[in-house]
Amino acid sequence: MRLILSVITKLVLRIFFRVEVIDSHKVPAEGPALLCANHNTAFDMFFLGFRLKRWIHWMAKEELFRNPVLAYVLRRLGAFPVKRGTGDVSSIKNAYRLLAENKIVGIFPQGTRTDPARIETSRVKSGAAMIALNAGVPIIPAAVCGSYKLFSKMYVIYGDPFYLEKPDKKISREDLAQMSKDIIKRVYSLTEGYR
Repeated sequence: MRLILSVITKLVLRIFFRVEVIDSHKVPAEGPALLCANHNTAFDMFFLGFRLKRWIHWMAKEELFRNPVLAYVLRRLGAFPVKRGTGDVSSIKNAYRLLAENKIVGIFPQGTRTDPARIETSRVKSGAAMIALNAGVPIIPAAVCGSYKLFSKMYVIYGDPFYLEKPDKKISREDLAQMSKDIIKRVYSLTEGYR
């Protein structure tokens, strides 16, 4: 079923958009990783999985799973729900489990759709940095940009995987906040020249 749904979503993207995927070879062929991306629309997770050989198991907002049909599709594509605004322990544990199984977990560090013009002032959640540090896995920065209009050109760009440097002292909230900002800056730096 997952293969069928994947084929359908990729076919829809091929028909209705002109998608150019850049540097997909930077996504490791194996091993655990946390893919961190910008978030403009609900379609981003589909664009980011386009033409990748590996599945991305997305942390997606719980509200998307309230629609039974959409919930079925998302779960079959490897997504799992997360309650925003709370310390959702079950979703964090799920992310750790998937990473321990050498999977790629996808997360939008800003936690919601964000206007690219407001990235400097937008709030960035600390979850991505916390998961990457505790699991000791590399982060793959990735970005989607374009108008999202039917038949328009869309770009999907992947950056070099990197590890967060664990400080010698106990990690504070401020440390996590700064690391999270650094992650999102790397993500948006990929869009330069493609906006």
